[in-house]
Order: sequence, then structure tokens, then C-alpha cells
Amino acid sequence: MIRRKELYKEATDLTVSEEIRVRFNETDPLGIVWHGYYITYFEDGREAFGRHHGISYLDIADSGYTTPIVKSSCEHKLSLRYGDVARIETTIVDTPAAKMIFRYRIFDTKNEIACTGETVQVFLDNQGELMLTNPPFFEEWKRKVGLIKE
Repeated sequence: MIRRKELYKEATDLTVSEEIRVRFNETDPLGIVWHGYYITYFEDGREAFGRHHGISYLDIADSGYTTPIVKSSCEHKLSLRYGDVARIETTIVDTPAAKMIFRYRIFDTKNEIACTGETVQVFLDNQGELMLTNPPFFEEWKRKVGLIKE
């Protein structure tokens, strides 16, 4: 059986890589990153993606929309530790649905995958109404980056 989300492909040409340094306040008494901070690292990756590709939170807000996260998943493979410089790869999934799906891979200092995950964001207009179709600014962005071919 093929799950619906497997029908959509990652737009790997749009992948953005961002480095972060693990801060002391993100670790437990053993110096290991507390599991909740990986979601923050996903946000770091998402913001880097947005800045790089012209679809930041500010760009979205300027277009009259917000994009709350409605789903997030995180799989921990290896631990990150205080002082580590980790790399976050963020990729958008090309889907026709009115949402943005991002996938993440976090690499440790040995370039091994420490964590993978995914977030799903929907579009709300200025009145907080859920958009059932892609907003015009997002369709235009998808054309600009080559996800919609004319």
C-alpha cells in the first residue's frame, strides 16, 4: 500500500544547509541536548530555508497569511552535546495541497544523522480562515523556484 504522502517528492534542489552550535541551556545535566530542542533546530532550518528562497515568515506575513504548524514529527538517532556544531538540512516537499511540508536532517560533528523530522504548516488568511487552495503568493513562489512548470 502506498501512503499518500509518499506520492510527493522532496524538492532536493531547494535544500538549504545551516549550521548551529549547541548552547549550554539546550542540554541536560549530562551535556546532551534535551529532546525538545530539536524542534527549535527545525525552526532554525526552516527560517534559513525561507531567507534563502524568499519565503520567510515575514514574506508570508507581508502577503497577508500565517502558516501555523499543525503537525511535527521527530526521530532521534544519535545525541548532540554541548558545544557541538551540527548541520541542519531543510527540504520542502512538493505537494499540490494547500500546505507547506518541510523535512529535516540534522547531522552531528561526524556527519552522521543525529535526527530526522518533518513539519506540516497550513495557510491562514488575515481573518484566521483556513485556506483550502494555495494562496496566490505561494503559487507564484512555486513557479519562481521551478516547482510548477508551465
